[in-house]
Amino acid sequence: MHRFGTKWLAPCLGLCIWVCALASYAQTTPLSKPGLVAQSTLNAADTAWMMTSTALVLLMTLPGIALFYGGMVRKKSVINTMASVVAIAGLLSLLWFAVGYSLAFTPGSPWLGGTERMWFSGLNYMKEAGMVAVSHVAPNVPESVYAMFQLTFFIITGALIVGALVERMRFSAMLWFIGMWSVLVYAPIAHWVWEPGGWLVQMGVLDFAGGAVVHINAGISGLVCAYMLGARRGYGKEPFEPFNLGLTMAGAGLLWVGWFGFNAGSAVASDGRAGLAMAVTHIAAAAGAMSWMLGEWVMRGRPSLLGLCSGLVAGLVAITPAAGFVTPRAALVFGLVAGLACYWGATGLKRMLNADDSLDVFGVHGIGGIVGSLMTGYFASKTISGVNGSVATQALGAVVVIVYSGVMSAVLLWVTKLIVGLRVDDNAELVGLDVSQHREHIAG
Repeated sequence: MHRFGTKWLAPCLGLCIWVCALASYAQTTPLSKPGLVAQSTLNAADTAWMMTSTALVLLMTLPGIALFYGGMVRKKSVINTMASVVAIAGLLSLLWFAVGYSLAFTPGSPWLGGTERMWFSGLNYMKEAGMVAVSHVAPNVPESVYAMFQLTFFIITGALIVGALVERMRFSAMLWFIGMWSVLVYAPIAHWVWEPGGWLVQMGVLDFAGGAVVHINAGISGLVCAYMLGARRGYGKEPFEPFNLGLTMAGAGLLWVGWFGFNAGSAVASDGRAGLAMAVTHIAAAAGAMSWMLGEWVMRGRPSLLGLCSGLVAGLVAITPAAGFVTPRAALVFGLVAGLACYWGATGLKRMLNADDSLDVFGVHGIGGIVGSLMTGYFASKTISGVNGSVATQALGAVVVIVYSGVMSAVLLWVTKLIVGLRVDDNAELVGLDVSQHREHIAG
């Protein structure tokens, strides 16, 4: 039994020093600084749309991911799965305003943001002076709104990883790992790709709403988790019946609707690009659902509700990096290709990798993110985006995220193992994590 003791102090102190050192370095090459502006300069329509999008994206996690994942696990681990998602939302919300937002979205070096928004500072509003803080990334909306919008991406990325580690990871270990991972992996990658001074965006990597930052990142981390945790007891030898695919379908529906905020909200404006992003998002989701369904129908002789739900998510994942850059016809191709690619990722590739990625985080999000990112380089329209896409540049961005996320995930899992251990014991897994971790269970 692992217990807290002096052995956890060294790795935690080392991680803290690492973050502080990078943050200090980031301050040595400042770019344009965010600041206060007259409230009259803000765009009311953009602000209203961004607040709506924030609510939509949060809805994707609470309750979207909780229902989507909760319906797919076995009855004895439903509560643990949902509790993990809720706890991640709470923990990461605090970490975001403490350190994450500043490291990801304030000016600094090409590698990491600065420290001026750390520890719940900034985001000012001064009624009598008529002034409000704005971000240099989104000068037409209050910085509080932009920070909240990006928080929802921070939350859902951590929550996605849960699908790879369900039914055997300690609840405390999950919190330690996801907390460290979000600050040390997600925040730097978000800075590289989305902050104007980030080194990958400077190289021309295109990621409109998170193909690399969210989906490749979560998918690779999920795969590493699956390998380091090992397979669930009985995996491949006994049937693992989903608890309730009706819950999964409800969760998938919330993801589909919430994704309009995810992609169209990433325009950071209520304009034509946001409208186009909404349309291509819907087209890709529909095409992904049909593509996976047909692939499953041919290979297995029958379609399934789980396949339809997985296919629509595959289409949504693939269009995410391209939503503000491509035409509706291109979106159809994204969805059709992603549905088949992710079906293979969750079946044939999963068998080849021999990893118990429980709910196919890598098969759907990892593969869908890679496919979407590469296709963005080919299909990005300069008329729409104002920039030229490059498959080679997109591939470089994907490889960087894969390597950094994979290596850091392995290191952080090792650190977590030193602190509290990773996996529940055999008896706790047999009983189920609902009872062994929470002393709760689904009635009936």
